[in-house]
Amino acid sequence: MATAQAASAPARAGKQHRVLRSVPYLAPAALLYGVFLLYPMIDSVRLSFFSWSGYANAAQEFVGLKNYRYLLTQDTVFWTALKNSMIWVALSVAIPMVASLLMALALNQRIWGRNAFRSIFYIPSVFASITVAAIWRWIYNPTMGVINQVLEAIGLGGLAHEWLGDPRTALYSIFVASIWQGVGFNMVLFLAGLQSVPAELVDAARVDGAGRWQVFRNVTWPALRPTTVVVIILTIINSLKVYDLVVGMTGGGPAQSSQVLALWSYQQSFSNHNFGAGGAVATVLLILSLCLVIPYLAWSMKGED
Repeated sequence: MATAQAASAPARAGKQHRVLRSVPYLAPAALLYGVFLLYPMIDSVRLSFFSWSGYANAAQEFVGLKNYRYLLTQDTVFWTALKNSMIWVALSVAIPMVASLLMALALNQRIWGRNAFRSIFYIPSVFASITVAAIWRWIYNPTMGVINQVLEAIGLGGLAHEWLGDPRTALYSIFVASIWQGVGFNMVLFLAGLQSVPAELVDAARVDGAGRWQVFRNVTWPALRPTTVVVIILTIINSLKVYDLVVGMTGGGPAQSSQVLALWSYQQSFSNHNFGAGGAVATVLLILSLCLVIPYLAWSMKGED
């Protein structure tokens, strides 16, 4: 035993040496992360227990849970934003993820122009969200927009609509733009996952007489499990923090019908000068993210085990 301990001592010393050597390289990134991400997050949670207008000469008054009571009992916009954020998460997990998986499966085949189609579908995810918002505002324009003009041209003018001006359709119209922007990124992730599917397993399944659906269900889908976990987690996080598209297309309107939590936190802080309420909304958003992501991650890791 003494010999084993003596042999492991140099290994431990070498590992410690490698860790120490990595510190200078990690320190700048850790410093930037702490200053620009970790500190604002902690300070936002702290501000949720205070009343502060945001002005430098204004005092921060500790009010305890007053901001949270206000959100839960008096702020009707908060409940609208919460409902819309949950609708956005549910739709994002269901529609874009399935669409991106189908696109990845199709473009993983040996078809003509495969690389060109991959690039075309991925390009929208490179655009800034505010650019995507400007493009789709023009598409949805009630008089000159592409959608209404196409409907008029094919004789379905009765379906022409003020898509962003109707409280019933505003949120879902923005969501369509988010699908156009984000489905390509998830497609690339699924394509990367498909490259890791063992070809010999697929060939063996086909030799045994398995059809395409059976190959997908028993070979491809289990191999895509790690990729699917990553895609779902990223989708949930990005859905909860959606902001740019809503600001650029409707600003939360009409009549707060497309309001979401991230935008309402910003407006409470910088438009209404109520940083306490804005911090409370941001804290609720953080807790909601943890409550959705951590249980799913634990379940997926358990299933992997």
